[in-house]
Amino acid sequence: MAPMRFRDRREAGRLLADALAPYAQRPDLLILALPRGGVPVGYEIARRFGAPLDVFIVRKLGVPGQEELAMGAIATGGVRVLNEDVIAYLGIPREVVEAVTLREMRELERRERIYRGEQPPPLIQGRTIIIVDDGLATGASMRAAVAALKKQRPMEIIVAVPVAAPATCESLRREEGVDCVAVMTPEPFDGVGRWYEDFSQMSDQEVRDLLEAARAERASEGEAEGGLRD
Repeated sequence: MAPMRFRDRREAGRLLADALAPYAQRPDLLILALPRGGVPVGYEIARRFGAPLDVFIVRKLGVPGQEELAMGAIATGGVRVLNEDVIAYLGIPREVVEAVTLREMRELERRERIYRGEQPPPLIQGRTIIIVDDGLATGASMRAAVAALKKQRPMEIIVAVPVAAPATCESLRREEGVDCVAVMTPEPFDGVGRWYEDFSQMSDQEVRDLLEAARAERASEGEAEGGLRD
């Protein structure tokens, strides 16, 4: 039987929530989504589990003139991870590293203002983190996210995606020491979009709307629980 296709990211998130059921009762649970595509997936998981949802933004630090080659990454929370082997091998001066970092930090902060507004970054330390995207191909952004999250000392990191290249999921488990949960790991993989009927690009406004809806739902749940206790 051929592997299924998800109708859209929201349906994929609901199916992924089923696969993540063992983590549902963690009191310290936080769902972090890589924007933009990971946000509707994460929204459905957060909604099912009654957990907070936030974005985790990663920006690659590309080598000048070879931008596809990463010499590091920065992420939400002011975290920077450098690939010292690449920097040393290419003899990249520190002032160049700092200049690229500053440029990407400005872009990261701009995106955080768009998505989060005045909301502060979430507390990571000591929490169970489910980091979500709409799929894993090479896993480059997810690896950078995991490395940045580790610097903030969470209790546990779970990478969660609806669909993943089998080798990428396995290498995350082996090399990063994190659990990798996927609804499907088809072979051949043929790219993330192949497994969605609707894989259209999301707008920044759609991301904001989902984050605000998740916060409103959490607030109303808290008020309902308070009313029951009263």
